Amino acid sequence: MAITKDMIMTLRERTGAGMMDCKNALVEADGDMELAIELLRKKGAAAAEKKAGRIAAEGMIASARDEHASALAEVNCETDFVVNDESFRQFSQMVAVAVLNHRPANVAALADVVDEAGVSIEQARQDLISRIGENISVRRFERYEAEAGEQVSCYLHGTRIGVLVRMRGGDDGLGKDIAMHVAASRPVCISNEDMDPGLLERERRIYVAQTEDSGKPARIVEKIVDGKLQKFLKTNTLLGQIFIKDSTGKQTVAALLAERNASVVQMVRFELGEGMEKRSDDFVAEVMAQASGQ
Repeated sequence: MAITKDMIMTLRERTGAGMMDCKNALVEADGDMELAIELLRKKGAAAAEKKAGRIAAEGMIASARDEHASALAEVNCETDFVVNDESFRQFSQMVAVAVLNHRPANVAALADVVDEAGVSIEQARQDLISRIGENISVRRFERYEAEAGEQVSCYLHGTRIGVLVRMRGGDDGLGKDIAMHVAASRPVCISNEDMDPGLLERERRIYVAQTEDSGKPARIVEKIVDGKLQKFLKTNTLLGQIFIKDSTGKQTVAALLAERNASVVQMVRFELGEGMEKRSDDFVAEVMAQASGQ
């Protein structure tokens, strides 16, 4: 069967695949459009397998919410210019909505979630990899749901930082202010009681090492170390930090919450790519090499 330009364009519009890929699929399928789509999807899965080992540390933080709950998801790609691709943004939003509506237990369970159109997250991911030619991955997600007397607030700083705060009491305005504060100030945990004992012990060892050669008596050294630990807790706990919107520079988040008869139950902060290895290769050079057949 003769493969026409219109057939190729139709297949491209339906799949987003490249022109030559569409033409080759139609030739292989002898003009059968549905079979050609199936072939492209299979090839997309193979492409996804090949690209799975490539570092994907760019991307975006997406969010979704309803009346009672909010969700965050980090979706990664290899290069920052893919973030502006509408299909990548739509996929990221699809992931956040799936987390909100289906409450998956983990990333593996999320991959099996099927949307209203009958497409699973994993199939959509593989199709997107085939379309844009980069490794795409869902790294992590979080979902908070408000119980009676609570509310969940969400704050996005562009597409690179996302925060969820579950709060008892207060109002949505206060919740958003606290979420914005968490985005800016990066608290490790909510209160002193929540601080990881291992992290505190590490800090203590560092402070002891810094002061043990001072020549001061042991009891004085201990007081200095304790003082530094208290400062560390104030700086790194949400309740101990100075509220970023306080013009006096004195009001702590704890004081603000007490003033508004509110408390923070849970918080989570996602920053794009934190703790991940970045690509060190020259992606432009890679593309040029591929284009020249090297």
